[in-house]
Amino acid sequence: MRETRHEVRLAAAERIADLEDGSIALVVTSPPYPMIEMWDGVFSAQDGACARALEAGEGWNAFEAMHRILDPVWREVHRVLVPGGIACIDIGDAVRTLGDGFALYPNHARILSKLVETGLQPLPGIIWRKPTNAPNKFMGSGMLPPGAYVTLEHEHVLVVRKGGKRKLSSAAEKETRRESAFFWEERNQWFSDVWLDLVGASQGLAGGNARARSGAYPFELPYRLIHMFSMRGDTVLDPFLGTGTTIAAAMAAGRSSIGFEIDPALGPDIETQIRLAPRLARDRLEERLRAHGAFVRERFDRVGRFGYTNAPHGFPVMTRQETGMVLEDLVEVRRAGPGAYEALYEKATLGRAEPGQDVWAVTVEEEPIP
Repeated sequence: MRETRHEVRLAAAERIADLEDGSIALVVTSPPYPMIEMWDGVFSAQDGACARALEAGEGWNAFEAMHRILDPVWREVHRVLVPGGIACIDIGDAVRTLGDGFALYPNHARILSKLVETGLQPLPGIIWRKPTNAPNKFMGSGMLPPGAYVTLEHEHVLVVRKGGKRKLSSAAEKETRRESAFFWEERNQWFSDVWLDLVGASQGLAGGNARARSGAYPFELPYRLIHMFSMRGDTVLDPFLGTGTTIAAAMAAGRSSIGFEIDPALGPDIETQIRLAPRLARDRLEERLRAHGAFVRERFDRVGRFGYTNAPHGFPVMTRQETGMVLEDLVEVRRAGPGAYEALYEKATLGRAEPGQDVWAVTVEEEPIP
């Protein structure tokens, strides 16, 4: 039985300075968004310059003061990444009216500039479009030009890398890479630069929390990014853990993880995510297999038999790169100490199609979740 290890550290993101150089393969995070009103208190509590600028209506001074709080984290991200390691930062821009007037505050551009300044190389990023049907989503003077404003319905997933491609020299590393493959049809969906199929997460928090809303992204967002840019057994870091979605996704994906969260009141929400991780993992694996089964059936009907078979599980696949992919079932998450957890995995058990059928049945056999 394979295992991964996970840590929750209720401390400011700057405490990633405690991590060793080159110890992290992937960073997946979403920081507080400067100039989004729900985060004003978080920034102002760390630097009074933010509160003073907001009170004076100095929007651009407030914007810069908030980003100066985030800047040290990006320098630490560069330090802790392995050579060739990747960081994915989900960030939204902000629109706001202050003394400077109405303006868009380009958080993604400011953060990307700082990431490049630290020495990280920008790679093609992702536009996550998350449309809303709220009746007040249109801003400005409605149908009267020129005072109407374009609706802001997307976020950016910035993707940067420390140096060139990650080098995998040993036979064990190369085998782990083969086992970490994803489906051909998932590649075609995930590696598009615009994601239209992700629905935003619920923003509610556990009772008694100091904030009314979280800034959580949906489980699928880190789950995809972790599969896309890391291998089984790698360690994933989230310096702004929030409600713990990244740790749950890392558990489901078979990676180890470390998360930092400055607000101790979010502890119950993080515990809830970790408790739900086995069910989230099982549901998502079944969903992936159902989608692959549908893809296989459709292609058999059009083209005929596939050229390759996945060796560990026996189902048809499109490419040689998928033949070594290993799918795992997250069977248990157990506490390993204060803020520490172990996740245990078994190779997923898959069933074949009925005799006489051309298509393999790719559904996970149901087992009770501990």
